[in-house]
Amino acid sequence: MAKILVVDDEKMIVKGIRFSLLQEQWEVDCAYDGEEGLALAKENEYDLVLLDIMLPKMDGLTVCREIREFSNMPIIMLTAKGDDMDKIMGLEYGADDYITKPFNILEVKARMKAIMRRSHQAGGVKEAEQEETPQIITAGDLRLDVENERIFVSGKEVNITAREFDLIYLLVTNPNKVYSREKLLELIWGADYPGDARTVDVHIRRLREKIEKNPSEPKYVQTKWGVGYYYRNEAGI
Repeated sequence: MAKILVVDDEKMIVKGIRFSLLQEQWEVDCAYDGEEGLALAKENEYDLVLLDIMLPKMDGLTVCREIREFSNMPIIMLTAKGDDMDKIMGLEYGADDYITKPFNILEVKARMKAIMRRSHQAGGVKEAEQEETPQIITAGDLRLDVENERIFVSGKEVNITAREFDLIYLLVTNPNKVYSREKLLELIWGADYPGDARTVDVHIRRLREKIEKNPSEPKYVQTKWGVGYYYRNEAGI
């Protein structure tokens, strides 16, 4: 049974979403402002959070950023605006996906199921590979704790989202292999993910800001112009 947190100040929307999610036999908690939503996220481990951007007391982007300080639980941002910047900002703050209001609840549930399925599959793949793949991977100054999805740079842990970890894990374990943005979108987000390649660019940029000493001159996550991204090992490409 999935456990979902819905954070939105529009009570009729929350009521409709909750009713529909309960039909899936999911457990649903609801919050009507940012502070209440953040408090619930700190007290519970959710399979997914539906988080509105425009909230009283604390806006959704701040809540998203705060959640990312202590959890990698999947987050879908809800926005009443169709502006691309709102969507990109949501991803910049660590969201996994975004949905623009007004929305079809069937689409919302489909997106939720896709993200949760992807999250569970990623965990299952890592567990299945335990005997073949070292649980601690060292790549230069990087150290990946695969089992706990933690990453250290020069011995210091950096805060990283589940998607960012999946990205660096894929690249590091396939050194010098160039992945197109479309292929990364398929492998990390799933073939049924409705987003576009800009999602990959945003996550790569965030990843570089966290693990690279100089993000504008990356040492680890390289760009092959016109093709895609790759991890360069000591031998180069």
